[in-house]
Amino acid sequence: MSNQQKERQRLDALKEKLNNYAYSYYVLDQSLITDAEYDELYQELLMIEAKYPEWVTLDSPSQRVGDQLLEGFQKVKHAQTMYSLSNAFNEADIHAFIKKVEEVVGSQHSFICECKIDGLAIALTYEDGLFVRGATRGNGQTGEDITQNLRTIHSLPLRLRKPISGEFRGEAYMPKEVFLKLNEQRDEAGESPLANPRNAAAGALRQKDPAKAAKRQLNIFMYNCSSQSDIEATSQGELLEEMEAVGLRTNSFRKECHNFNEVWEFIQTVGQKRHQLPYEIDGVVIKVNAFEYQEKLGHTIKAPRWAIAYKFPAEVAQTTLLNVDWTVGRTGVVTPTAIMEAVQLAGTTVQRASLHNVDLIEKLDLHIGDQVVIHKAGDIIPEILEVDLTKRKRDDRPVAIPTECPQCHEELVKIKDEVALRCVNPNCPAQRLAQITHFVSRLAMNIDGLGEKIVEQLLDHHLIENPADLYYLKQEDLLKLDKIKEKSANNLIQAINESKDRGLDRLLFALGIRHVGAKAARLIAEEFGTIETVMIAEAEQVGQIEGIGEIISQSLVHYFQQESSLKLIDRLKKIGVKTDFQTTVIGTQQTNEFKGKTIVLTGSMNAYTRNEAKQILQNLGANVTGSVSKKTDILIAGTEAGSKLIKARDLGVTIIDESTFIEKLVESGINDAK
Repeated sequence: MSNQQKERQRLDALKEKLNNYAYSYYVLDQSLITDAEYDELYQELLMIEAKYPEWVTLDSPSQRVGDQLLEGFQKVKHAQTMYSLSNAFNEADIHAFIKKVEEVVGSQHSFICECKIDGLAIALTYEDGLFVRGATRGNGQTGEDITQNLRTIHSLPLRLRKPISGEFRGEAYMPKEVFLKLNEQRDEAGESPLANPRNAAAGALRQKDPAKAAKRQLNIFMYNCSSQSDIEATSQGELLEEMEAVGLRTNSFRKECHNFNEVWEFIQTVGQKRHQLPYEIDGVVIKVNAFEYQEKLGHTIKAPRWAIAYKFPAEVAQTTLLNVDWTVGRTGVVTPTAIMEAVQLAGTTVQRASLHNVDLIEKLDLHIGDQVVIHKAGDIIPEILEVDLTKRKRDDRPVAIPTECPQCHEELVKIKDEVALRCVNPNCPAQRLAQITHFVSRLAMNIDGLGEKIVEQLLDHHLIENPADLYYLKQEDLLKLDKIKEKSANNLIQAINESKDRGLDRLLFALGIRHVGAKAARLIAEEFGTIETVMIAEAEQVGQIEGIGEIISQSLVHYFQQESSLKLIDRLKKIGVKTDFQTTVIGTQQTNEFKGKTIVLTGSMNAYTRNEAKQILQNLGANVTGSVSKKTDILIAGTEAGSKLIKARDLGVTIIDESTFIEKLVESGINDAK
């Protein structure tokens, strides 16, 4: 066999391995190899493809994100009409639907009830198992070709596990946690917030640059296929199982029901759990299970007679706007927050709602005393939807827009292309408070016991001005603070000293560099190894790191061009703060909360890869498994935790998030818990 033939065989083997690893990680929520091992194989694949570009195929992992901008979206005719669904809004509507079904097919039937994902309908075309085209629903008969953007979704298989052909239907969506983080980043950058996860997903899939679409971190659930598809199934339940078998991601939160009572019970169950789900839903879809009965029931011009969508009532509430509070963040952005009379909304008491920026206040024409309608964007963030103008009083006054910083009273500015007001005074006390509070937070330097109130006192007493000053504090300094006694002071000094060993990635995140989150900080630390190397890195070098874009790289370089940043790093180094990347994680206690426990990891983490977290837990004596059962003691849920989180709740399993996990690692003696 020639060397070229061997390389071709190796390339085919690499594609199969990498696609299988991606399927396991993004669809089955199981990690088979470490990130480093995956990266090594991926780089080998890129080297072979660079040598033989004619061997690059559509199912190669290298084709997930192309570097070619899309000029426009071509029209695509669907293999079969993508119908919309008729809606039901109450019990009577569901009763009527079931009655009509039974009039045609009798009572010996069942329904498959599925969550109605609030995303963007998509159609994926596969030929002999290869993903060749993806399209929007459009008008149901013709959609737009968004293949390149859909390729950026890691849970979408580029090649199915069987060589079948067909057009498969589903929903692309933005996970709630991703939506929340994106809006936090946009707020910090002075950009307009995304309205809701659905609009954010739709916008991502219509990006002209696939690399920008990839940053929206979308996911998919598939639920149907055209009649021309090769899937062999006689019912909706079998279809979902077959789609899972070939590698398509389906939603496991579904149920087969046999009568109205079972259907209505499932709707109520979903309604109770919808706010805990990692994705947004707006109802439940009820489908006649057997395909022979679906065919018998047929369609109207617009919708199938064998399915209906129960829509949850819009969860809104009306209350009185009492005031608007203006707060200054660590980057100087001044953010307005509505203060309202307390009201119940989506299971919680709401008194504050995000207003994001001045443009939104002006758009809503907000007046103090207004009756405002609020909802939870993405089931997470309380927001004002509109003002009930019929209830506005003559003496209600417009919300005053500040012209100076509410803390330092310096003039506020509106930087070009930003919608936010910003305080540009580097000595603003509010910015200092926010910056230092961020520095000591759990995912940053994790200085236990040093919260915002103590930081505020330290600033008020002029004991600190920047994060480095924390490491120069003495016990007598802390004893000057309110409610701090000798024992508390000693504990704080010890916690501050212990934080010196966190390592480069934690330090980079703690510095509060714009756009550099915990995950980006770790990627940068892994690449460069030391703070000295990071400080002299050029934007082009940083931008070449997988997962780091131009905005992050430019922001990082700009930060280390500031004289104040260089002085801060110099003082941190002199006092003994570790500024190199720590790769070894060691537990120092013989006993810990995880020892002997059966633990399941799910979702994505900012500070660790799942393999790293698994290794740490195993070092601590835990039994880490891949599935939730009655024997599971703890579920550690990262972002976009899915069906495992639901099952854990149903079984009463103890659930902790990433921050709590890190806190418990520190308690267990992990000396550089991220």
